[in-house]
Amino acid sequence: MRARLKLIQSPPAPRGDAFVGDDAELVQAFLRGDPGARDALYERHADHVHRVLYRILGFDRDLADLHHDVFVRALRSIAKIEDPRSLKGWLTMIAVHVAKSSITRRRRQRWLWFLPGDELPEVASSGPSGEVLDAMRATYAALEALPAEERIAFALRFIDDMELTEVAEACTTSLATVKRRLARAVARFEAEARRHPALEPWIEGGTRWANPSDR
Repeated sequence: MRARLKLIQSPPAPRGDAFVGDDAELVQAFLRGDPGARDALYERHADHVHRVLYRILGFDRDLADLHHDVFVRALRSIAKIEDPRSLKGWLTMIAVHVAKSSITRRRRQRWLWFLPGDELPEVASSGPSGEVLDAMRATYAALEALPAEERIAFALRFIDDMELTEVAEACTTSLATVKRRLARAVARFEAEARRHPALEPWIEGGTRWANPSDR
């Protein structure tokens, strides 16, 4: 069984939408200008886009703005989508691009990725323990040391649990390239993670990353 980094909570379960039809029909309805198609597209895929951004960026104070940016870009270019049936995957690619741009921009400006402890959102009593929250912060601190493309591949593969083929599609690259990125990312992340005491239980307790060549 492959080891996974089970530290990150998922966003709320997806909401239903009133539109009846698959994604291909939804895209066509939007292009026709059908009333409600825009809202239905957002309602159907908003949680998925949030999940992708959250897995890559962690506690990010601009997450809502980036989420909005994904849909702005999508709605402006939806007429160019080659296969409307692949709407979800197409939105994933846009979300990855938006996240990568944010990573690059912030690194140029030398900003921090994760929120300080006193800026973390309040967590309900049924939420993760303080130990897990510390590990979450440490995880994204360690990921900060990775190049953007390696960080994204690592987050999608080991935090969001995507299959290798899905990671390659989301990153618009080949499977072989993704495997190489993951091999480098695993080595970098493990070296960085050992510098964070909050991650010791996961590392020393036997947590290991899957071989990037595993399917």
